[in-house]
Amino acid sequence: MPEPTQPAIHPVIIIGGGLAGLSLALHLADNNIHTAILSKAELDDGSTRYAQGGIAAVVSENDSYQSHIDDTISAGGGLCDPAVVEFVVKNAPAAIEWLMARGVSFSQDAAKNKLHLTREGGHSQRRVIHAADATGKEVEVTLEQMVRRHPFIKLYENHIAIDLITANRTCNGVYAFDRLHKQTRTLACQQLVLATGGASKMYLYTSNPDTSTGDGIAMAWRAGCRVANMEFVQFHPTCLYHPQAKSFLISEAVRGEGGKLIHGDGKRFMDKYDRRAELAPRDIVARAIDLEMKIHGLDNVYLDISHKSGKFLAMHFPTILKKCRALGLDMASQPLPVVPAAHYTCGGVLTDLYGQTELTGLYAIGETACTGLHGANRLASNSLLECLVFAKSCAGKIAANMHSCVDKNRLPNWDESQVTDADERIVVAHNWDELRRCMWDYVGIVRTDKRLWRAGRRIALLQEEIAEFYGNFKISNDLIELRNLAQVCELTVRSALTRKESRGLH
Repeated sequence: MPEPTQPAIHPVIIIGGGLAGLSLALHLADNNIHTAILSKAELDDGSTRYAQGGIAAVVSENDSYQSHIDDTISAGGGLCDPAVVEFVVKNAPAAIEWLMARGVSFSQDAAKNKLHLTREGGHSQRRVIHAADATGKEVEVTLEQMVRRHPFIKLYENHIAIDLITANRTCNGVYAFDRLHKQTRTLACQQLVLATGGASKMYLYTSNPDTSTGDGIAMAWRAGCRVANMEFVQFHPTCLYHPQAKSFLISEAVRGEGGKLIHGDGKRFMDKYDRRAELAPRDIVARAIDLEMKIHGLDNVYLDISHKSGKFLAMHFPTILKKCRALGLDMASQPLPVVPAAHYTCGGVLTDLYGQTELTGLYAIGETACTGLHGANRLASNSLLECLVFAKSCAGKIAANMHSCVDKNRLPNWDESQVTDADERIVVAHNWDELRRCMWDYVGIVRTDKRLWRAGRRIALLQEEIAEFYGNFKISNDLIELRNLAQVCELTVRSALTRKESRGLH
């Protein structure tokens, strides 16, 4: 037999090409540390580019760190870690400056002499820096171009991670499946960072792209890391309800700029649920919409900002305006039909202020991680901020730890000599659909113990089938994602059953 090829070795591997991964790679590369980025699809095909609202930061003289801290802790239902919240809030202005220095173009006020700030649910001040209604796209595209040009960064696009390679509680690398060439790679590294985003594709209806299958959380759990707060899944209150609109979000900023939630007869209802009405935190608004739909037997409610001028909407929400018009809806003259959809994973892999996990050489940042920032519910526009702040702190810790790395020249290669080609793709597709419907029906916005137990039993049966497939057939992209998705579904149900109180998003 031919001698197995030795794995490619990189000082640092980052799994994920969203804001967290791109920011970290640039911080490391600018300090002459070679980095490889694994992206399961094209580099820009993650959740970051779909973020409409913006990035929360105290940059106005009318605002204060304490106000941002208080708003974050209040939205988090009392479960945020105050030290982490303070760390993130106080590093937010520097993160905005870092982006602007790299060419990110944010919206300016009417006089064009300072940043335009908008307000979103749960915020007591206007503090959300944005690029019209396409902040994520502006940030992602700008940083992606820099990453592609940087000589210290190597890209593995269309590579989905399968599992971490560990020994003695140390992460030594990762097995990755090349989706284009249908082959598995063994990649060794000195340090590895999970920046794979969240897991909202475990629900039937979600604002997230197809890539959000909880890969990093599942891999870290299988490798022996602890996870926390998986029961807190944020449902965005206002996804566009239209048969031709796949998970299109109507930004929180629409409510921040005066949009009202109404029934078909034009009557508002949010003032019944919270004194802040439409500007209440997302968990409150999503539960209110869900209850109104159940009480009145509705398929959706409506979001109305037609009282604002067309010029105002074109300036602040050009992407939403264009998308809706393409679907035959004009937000300048009519209310938009909306429903809640799974949006953000507040829990994840437990880390410290530097993204370190419990395994030596393994880090997690962004939506994959559970840092203590979000608690029981994430405050709007704190997500991109978290990516930026922890990318910088993680880069510093990685740089400091490079000298302590051991030799990774010998790693076990991927072995699929005992498996066969599968001719059961339809079974994988059916399991995927059943899993997501089960989560939507039984582990949604409002939960009961009976429904959670029912979900747990069905997920366990699906996991048995998935394990049988994984052990006997050659892997595929769909099988890898289904295995990870089932794992995060199980963790979410177990976490939900463990928490015996109603709090935040649970």
